[in-house]
Amino acid sequence: MTPKDLVYKTLNFESPERIPRQMWLLPWAEKKFEAWTRKIKTDFPDDIVQCPAIYEGSLSHTGGKYSKGNFIDEWGCVFNNAEEGVMGIVSNPRIRDWSDLKNLTPPEAILHPNTEEVNRFCKSSDKFVYAGGLVRPLERFQFLRTMEQSFIDVLLEEPGYLELLRILHEFYCKEVEAWAKTDIDAIFLMDDWGTQHALMVPPKVFTSHFKPMYKDYCEIARYYGKKVFMHSDGQITDIIDDLIEVGVDALNSQLFCMDLQELGNRFKGRITFWGEIDRQSLLPDGTQEEIREAVREVHKHLYANGGIIAQCEFGLGAKPENIYKVFESWDQITI
Repeated sequence: MTPKDLVYKTLNFESPERIPRQMWLLPWAEKKFEAWTRKIKTDFPDDIVQCPAIYEGSLSHTGGKYSKGNFIDEWGCVFNNAEEGVMGIVSNPRIRDWSDLKNLTPPEAILHPNTEEVNRFCKSSDKFVYAGGLVRPLERFQFLRTMEQSFIDVLLEEPGYLELLRILHEFYCKEVEAWAKTDIDAIFLMDDWGTQHALMVPPKVFTSHFKPMYKDYCEIARYYGKKVFMHSDGQITDIIDDLIEVGVDALNSQLFCMDLQELGNRFKGRITFWGEIDRQSLLPDGTQEEIREAVREVHKHLYANGGIIAQCEFGLGAKPENIYKVFESWDQITI
């Protein structure tokens, strides 16, 4: 069974031979723990990979995405990266006033992935491949307006707010379709909806404006026979039913910000949990036994003849030996 077969069996709850795995590796960790990174990749190779973001044209940006200093992305948003290897935040809005919308030009190059190169990458690998593009209407809105201002915008619902959402949604529908026409296996949605304890905004904001967007993206993906993978940080229990309803197949979330037993009781067998193991406390500070027990708990509550991908993030502060233990523990699980 190839890694791709393994992932499809997991997504379809068809009793895979083992639990598929994927490590998210931040540049900080790769630079700081080069030997450990090689060892983990060798002993526990990924079954899932992201396609490189290969486009027919070039994207306009300044600085390095993970380099210390300012990074200006293809939308013109300025990220202040305070530390090498870690992407920072946007402090100054690209859209300071709604009148600035007339000067907003979405990056057309993103709508034109190089189909020939993408398909060549997919054919060269026996792994499950998801899109190199990130479909992120909420986060892009926040990058353009800053996170603080976005919280005010979603409550006031001014005409400019609705117009910006329209522009972003139209753009992302085109991006999803462009990637869905290639040989990838899944598109990738990425919006952080939760704080440590609750949604960032009232649930009605999600259901009124963003849920219909995700539904459109999922329907486009389904039309072309693709799966839908999504990442969202924080306590997002209140919207998981909605994500299942619109057609998200696999959800990468902070399981340990939520109640594992509740997640299992409500969602086991209905969606695949694409990781993760707690990167806030356990990966930086946990003991080997605590890591092993965390893996066992995720399996106990969420496994349903599939429905789990062994994923965690090797990022800022994580101990490499704990990352290794995560994947070692998953390989020791009998399914």
